[in-house]
Amino acid sequence: MLDPKPPFVFDTVFDVARIAAADGAGRASLLAGAAAEIRGSVLRMIGQAGLGHVGGDLSVTDILATLFFGVLDLDPANPARPDRDRFILSKGHCAAALYSTLALRGFIPADLLGSFMAPLSVLNGHPNRRKVPGVEANTGPLGHGLPIGVGSAIAARLSDTPWRTFVVLGDGELQEGSNWEAAMSAGHRGLDNLTAIVDRNRLQQGARTEDTNRLEPLADKWRAFGWETVELDGHDHAALWAAFTAAPAGRPRCVIARTIKGKGVSFMEDRVEWHHKVPSPAQIEQALAEVAPLAEVAR
Repeated sequence: MLDPKPPFVFDTVFDVARIAAADGAGRASLLAGAAAEIRGSVLRMIGQAGLGHVGGDLSVTDILATLFFGVLDLDPANPARPDRDRFILSKGHCAAALYSTLALRGFIPADLLGSFMAPLSVLNGHPNRRKVPGVEANTGPLGHGLPIGVGSAIAARLSDTPWRTFVVLGDGELQEGSNWEAAMSAGHRGLDNLTAIVDRNRLQQGARTEDTNRLEPLADKWRAFGWETVELDGHDHAALWAAFTAAPAGRPRCVIARTIKGKGVSFMEDRVEWHHKVPSPAQIEQALAEVAPLAEVAR
């Protein structure tokens, strides 16, 4: 029987100050707990709505948890604070993961998650900055997030304000030429207040990225555009935190996060059909059983 707990119930309240004060291992453990809560919420939301992009939601979750609970300088009580850090989810079709993260962080009421994809809901299939606090840019058409992020980083520099901009891109999205125009501009300007994070799960709609339009050698391409480039395990919270908080190096930073599409659910992992396939109630029950034990680390 499907777990009757609605999608808007979280088992744990995460104290950002506690996470910041923790040591390396303790911080990583708490971030893993936050990620597990987000994954459970994503599964319930998509199961209830009958719509969504579950594979990419689950691959990007650890990145979002690390940013929102360990890195970004944000205030849910004042989401438009002028000197806040900016976060842009360029792969906007993975909105369920972003909404779950925003709810767990306190930007939106948790019970709002139950309206995901419902008619006239503010929680549409792609995030809307005019409707959802904490969303900085309307995204969905791929290739737009990084150009917006470059503009944000330039604005911070022109206004002499300290905010940083972080942009998460899908790897298949890098087949859009607009990203490389933005990368070239950021490298030319030495925008060291800008971090691009590639969710490198190697799958896109219908096929593997390398079979569709080869991206490798991906790190070399970013370096050729003038970016400091780091490759790491995109599910390693300690490695993610270290890369996101490293001192600026006088140029923009690209973090290539090697992830697994459908991470945390055995029958979804690295399977192309789970780009936007919707789990059955029985599959959701199994998936929730697999991700739930990971949340225990935060309690």
